[in-house]
Amino acid sequence: MSQTAESTAIDPWLQQLWEQGGTDLLLSGSSAPRIRVDGKLRPLEGAPVLTGEQINDIAYPLLTPGQLEIFREMLDVDFAFSWADRARIRGSIFTQRGQTALALRVIPARIPNFEDLGLPTAATWVSEQPRGFVLVTGPTGSGKSTTLAAIVNKINETRAAHILTIEDPVEYVHNHKMSAVSQREVGLDSPSFDRALRSALREDPDVLLIGEMRDIDSIQIALTMAETGHLVFATLHTNDAPQAIDRIIDVFPAWRQEQTRVQLASSLSAIIAQRLIPKIGGGMVAAYEVLIATNPVRNLIREGRSNQLANVMFTNTKEMMQTLESSLAELITDGIVAYEDAMSVCAHPKELIRTLEQMEITRARG
Repeated sequence: MSQTAESTAIDPWLQQLWEQGGTDLLLSGSSAPRIRVDGKLRPLEGAPVLTGEQINDIAYPLLTPGQLEIFREMLDVDFAFSWADRARIRGSIFTQRGQTALALRVIPARIPNFEDLGLPTAATWVSEQPRGFVLVTGPTGSGKSTTLAAIVNKINETRAAHILTIEDPVEYVHNHKMSAVSQREVGLDSPSFDRALRSALREDPDVLLIGEMRDIDSIQIALTMAETGHLVFATLHTNDAPQAIDRIIDVFPAWRQEQTRVQLASSLSAIIAQRLIPKIGGGMVAAYEVLIATNPVRNLIREGRSNQLANVMFTNTKEMMQTLESSLAELITDGIVAYEDAMSVCAHPKELIRTLEQMEITRARG
């Protein structure tokens, strides 16, 4: 939601979360409020144990009448609001064991740039593409929305385009710069995600950002818009780039999968997969995997050989590609993250060990 919250009972806890550099505030019945700092959840010092009714009193003022009605009927609803001119707060109110619970995430008002995030070179390249399909993937809480916000902001600053976003809810707010930016929030600007997507073609976008591809229809619309000359950005919840390819194909029934492979192969520009890892000394840093849709990559997608894409990324660094393991290995050798923390987010530990060994040999020779 795009409202601005007035001073509420939750303000002191948000203030503590902000001062400690945290990302999330969780209120759950029979527990003190908990905050997430550097990826770890812990109770907020000095805060009382809350009941479900107390959480109702805290949460309801944050909702619009329409959102409150949805919550009472469906027992969960997502929303967002501006807080203290410092940040946007993305929220989810839901019920658990018959009691209200509330999860809030801080989204700083300032959109970080590529240098802040340590984005790979490929991020600049995708922001310059006139058309195509770009996926940002990773588990929940891996920073996908922030990466996309930085890329959209780069386009906004450098191109005369119409950027259309469809989000549930709007997170980062983009002001008009060189581009015109239209941000549509489900529930506020459109009654449903599906309707907002279906009307997108009629709204003259050059660039389309889809907050999350949720089902077969949203994937199909994204592919079609990329094929028809638009630059389309979207997110998926997968661990790596090859898995993102498989997830898209597997959504479709068997009789449509070959056609979808051809469509995806022709429209894909890049996939950026990412994970957040605690930094040595505090804070978080992202590791990135990058798949660029070169002709060999397109052929592998058409032929259903996504299992070979990891090797393509590993051997094509000159094409701006990299595996997650190579990114993690660089963070370890540069002393930014601990070996154990990198291993905890790595899906292929043996590959990470092999990459570290190769880097050590290369550096020793250099």
